[in-house]
Amino acid sequence: MPVDRLLPSVEAQELLALTRDIADKVLDPIVDAHEKAETYPDGVFAQLGAAGLLSLPQPEEWGGGGQPYEVYLQVLEEIAARWAAIGVAVSVHSLSSHALLAFGTDEQKQRWLPGMLSGTQIGAYSLSEPQAGSDAAALRCAAVRDGDGYVLNGSKAWITHGGKADFYTLFARTGEGSKGVSCFLIPGDAEGLSFGKPEEKMGLHAVPTTSAFYDNVRVDADRLIGAEGQGLPIAFSALDSGRLGIAAVAVGIAQAALDEAVRYANERTTFGRKIIDHQGLGFLLADMAAAVAGARATYLDAARRRDLGLPYSAQASVAKLLATDAAMKVTTDAVQVFGGVGYTRDFRVERYMREAKITQIFEGTNQIQRLVIARGLTS
Repeated sequence: MPVDRLLPSVEAQELLALTRDIADKVLDPIVDAHEKAETYPDGVFAQLGAAGLLSLPQPEEWGGGGQPYEVYLQVLEEIAARWAAIGVAVSVHSLSSHALLAFGTDEQKQRWLPGMLSGTQIGAYSLSEPQAGSDAAALRCAAVRDGDGYVLNGSKAWITHGGKADFYTLFARTGEGSKGVSCFLIPGDAEGLSFGKPEEKMGLHAVPTTSAFYDNVRVDADRLIGAEGQGLPIAFSALDSGRLGIAAVAVGIAQAALDEAVRYANERTTFGRKIIDHQGLGFLLADMAAAVAGARATYLDAARRRDLGLPYSAQASVAKLLATDAAMKVTTDAVQVFGGVGYTRDFRVERYMREAKITQIFEGTNQIQRLVIARGLTS
C-alpha cells in the first residue's frame, strides 16, 4: 500500500506519484518472471532514464534532476519495493557518477556527464577485489603511466551491472600505500576488458554481478578523475551517499514484505478468525511496521543533513546499519506470517528475505558500519 510521506514540495509529491505509476506498470508485472529465470530486463533502465529517475539528485546544470537527497531516496525506496535488483542498480549508477561529478574537470564533465545523467548510459562501480573488500587500501589492480595514457592490469570483483554497464568508475593502484590509489573512468567496450561468469547469487538475480579482468587495457590520461593518489578519498566520499542508497533499498524491501504479510493476514483465517485478529500475530505485524517506519526515519534524517551541507557520515552508517538489519528481521517475520507457504517460491516473501541479506553486506558490511559509528564516538 502507498506510504504517506512528508515531502518538501508539490514537485516532489508529483515525482513520487510518477515513480509509483512507473514502478507499478513497468516493474511489478515482470519482476517475478525475470528473477525466477535470472534474465536481464532489457529496456527497463532506458525507461527509467527517459523519466528522469536515474539522475534525480544531480545538479540541473549538468542535466540532473536537482532534487534533494531525501526525495531521491524515497523514489529509490519505491523502485526497490517493486524490484530490489533494479533499486540496487539505480543506487550504484548514482554512486558511479559521483566521482566525475565531484572531482572531474569541467571539460571531463561536459564530455561525459550528459550521457550519464540522461540515463542513456548506465554506470558501475569497481572498487572491490577478490582480496580487498572492506579493506579497500589493499587493492592490487594497477594503472601504469605509459606516454600519454595508462595501461591497466588486474581484476575487480562484485561489480553490479558487470558486463552490462556503459562505463566503470575504477579504482586502481598508481603508487604505494593508501595514497597510491587513483580513480579512472573506463568505457565498457575498452579493448582488453573482459568479464567473468555472473555470480550465482542468493538474490538480485536479474542484474548481473561479475568480476572484471583488465589485460593491458589502455586509456588516455584524460580518463584519470582527480589527481593521482586521490583515489581512496574519492571512493570514500561517495560511500556515505551509497550507504544511504542501500538503506533506502532495504526499507523498500521491508515495506514490500510488510505489505504482503498484512494482505495475507487479512485474507487467511484460522479458528474462524482472520489471522491478523490473533493478538500474537497482530503484535508481530505491529513490530514489523514500527521497524520499517523507524528505519525510514533514520535514512531521511541523514539525507536531510546531507541536503543542508551538514556532516552526515555517522548518520549514514547508522541508517545503513538499522535499515538493513530491520529489512532482514521484517522479511524473516513476513515468511513466518505466511507459515509453510512462505517458504515456497509461490509467494514473494521468500524472495524478499533472500534479497534483504545482501543489504547487510555491500556498501560496507554492518560490522564496518559499527566501526565507523564507534570511531565517531571517540574524542
